[in-house]
Amino acid sequence: MTAPGTPAAEQPAEPPVLVERRGRAGVLTLNRPRALNALTHEMVGLLDEALQAWAEDPDVEVVVLRGAGERGLCAGGDIVAIHRDATTGGTGSEDFWRDEYHLNALIARYPKPYVALMDGIVLGGGVGVSAHASHRVVTERTRIGMPETGIGFVPDVGGTWLLSRSPGELGTYVALTAGHADGADALVLGLADRMVASSDLDRLVEQLADPSAGDVDAVLDAVAVAAPASTLTAAREWIDAGFAHDDARDVVAALRARPEPEARAAADAVEAKSPTSVAVTLRALRAARDLGSLEEALAQEYRIALRMLRGHDFPEGVRAQVIDKDRNPRWDPASLELLQDADVASYFAPLGDAELGLTRPPSPASAGAEG
Repeated sequence: MTAPGTPAAEQPAEPPVLVERRGRAGVLTLNRPRALNALTHEMVGLLDEALQAWAEDPDVEVVVLRGAGERGLCAGGDIVAIHRDATTGGTGSEDFWRDEYHLNALIARYPKPYVALMDGIVLGGGVGVSAHASHRVVTERTRIGMPETGIGFVPDVGGTWLLSRSPGELGTYVALTAGHADGADALVLGLADRMVASSDLDRLVEQLADPSAGDVDAVLDAVAVAAPASTLTAAREWIDAGFAHDDARDVVAALRARPEPEARAAADAVEAKSPTSVAVTLRALRAARDLGSLEEALAQEYRIALRMLRGHDFPEGVRAQVIDKDRNPRWDPASLELLQDADVASYFAPLGDAELGLTRPPSPASAGAEG
């Protein structure tokens, strides 16, 4: 509330990440509700700084991540700023992605329980700060997705690592169609662990912060509810059959040959996306299945992201979906049939000195053996 007689413009702005200590918990709140808590480079730095400090603080036993406002945890990265870089030759996005991917790896290897409350909208970069957590909570309001192929990009922030490990071809389906999943589907995809009623989230945070509440898993289990049936599970037959191919053209053909109307709708969805993004995403997913660590997948995604930034389809997709909002992107090439295999392969070439530079840390057991 503004103090009487004080212009609102003179009030100090709240930080974009609220960093709080509550009992035994460190609570991080993404705090750009008007922008659906979209991540900026500053926010990545604030999250990293707090997590690094709390990792060494014996009084912090658990970390909780949540989003301000009623709409969701996080709608992804600040796409308008990234578009500006893509169209002006700036390097801010490269620096942002480098630090963001390092943050994703830190979250995945965090030495303490990290509880992500994935309520409402969770897209793109929001997946990166939540789905790598040790404890991932969805609600009946959750809408999670990796919408990148619709804007000429690829699932990043470890998205190819996560989705390549979903059952069957469910992750491939979500990635290529840029589809959204509800809380029940997120559990099936392996992007979450428990469902909690959104009305219980504040109580859950209080209990997680209570030093006398006991084990984090026990606290979560006591509040968790049974998830409804997953629509993705019901569609496994045609999804697995249609998306089992390694060539996007074969995927579309297989979907069109299926009797289910949903399969043909999925083919339409794939063909509406950037052909380059679809083909590169499919190859990245297949490669990620054989990689040995999240860090390797992030390094692969970084190579692709830098090349997408300087390509045609990414700035064009953002223009059509976010800037001009005409919803009519002009992809180049315009179809999968016109895409050359060599062009797809070029996105995966090493970056030399510009590589991400992430290496997987040794496990505590191996570190002790070496000592």
